[in-house]
Amino acid sequence: MASKKGEFGEPVFLDVAGHEVRISNPNRPYFSERGETKLDLANYYLAVGDGIVNALRERPTMLHRFPDGVDGPKVHQKRLPRGAPPWVETVRLHFPRYGLHADELCPTNLAEIVWAVQMSTVEFHPWNVRRADVDRPDEWRIDLDPMPDAPFDRVRRVAHVAHEVLDELGATGFPKTSGGGGLHVYVRIEPDHEFADVRRAALAFAREVERRAPDDVTTTWWRKDRDPAAVFLDFNQNARDHTIASAYSVRGNPAGTVSTPIRWDEVDDVEPRELTIATVPARFAELGDLHADIDDHVFDLTPLLEWAERDEAKGAEPPPEPEPESEPDDA
Repeated sequence: MASKKGEFGEPVFLDVAGHEVRISNPNRPYFSERGETKLDLANYYLAVGDGIVNALRERPTMLHRFPDGVDGPKVHQKRLPRGAPPWVETVRLHFPRYGLHADELCPTNLAEIVWAVQMSTVEFHPWNVRRADVDRPDEWRIDLDPMPDAPFDRVRRVAHVAHEVLDELGATGFPKTSGGGGLHVYVRIEPDHEFADVRRAALAFAREVERRAPDDVTTTWWRKDRDPAAVFLDFNQNARDHTIASAYSVRGNPAGTVSTPIRWDEVDDVEPRELTIATVPARFAELGDLHADIDDHVFDLTPLLEWAERDEAKGAEPPPEPEPESEPDDA
């Protein structure tokens, strides 16, 4: 039900990156566990501004919007919401399966992110490409996705094995909590491979981690066939049109957990549920953006593609076809 005008407070105007951003209904409750509001959400993103801009800069970004707060319905928004001011930047993406295109938000500064909050965005889900070339990823994503019966200690163990393999490859991985029960690791790569090759390389990496930790890891694609207590290394997050929450993105749950960059030496102690919009600003003020220099550590995928060829020559099945891209919304 639409709220009455002024029911959740008169609009607040924020000066962000040289733009005035209006926040309507600033007192609307968004997170039921502690009661943070829409304005609290905007202020959270202001507090981690350098980090969220670094995570989203020039990336096509899908928005997860919650017009009534996170206990209400969620809208997956590919197209830029209507009513955007002229300074909000976009990038055009094509969806061949449907013969359609979508102009997605492509943030370049913090004002665009806070404007998205005004449009009820809680979560930011960027592609692993930048707008200079939307067909060639510059980011390889390692998603440690625990199955329902997997304890977080198992995720921790798998993270250490993944770190070991990355070190042997000479790749610098940047870990973060997912904001849920898993961990993500991002690796910068040269944008000289298309999605299929990046996904193939990601599967080769996942298989190597599985070989080293067979009791903890699965790369089995079909969910029904996986060990319910294993950690799935979701290589498919590198497929075209697959996105996961960015670093510093709030998640749409009552606690307002945050997908938070961490150091490798924090893996054994981090408690993801404690990293929320209420706690991460102070952590950010103390530590800064732990992913700030990710662009300085670029990895060449060639060794992983050689691993993929080796595995395939030994009879490993090629990766399953990714799920079909979803149709752009009309909102």
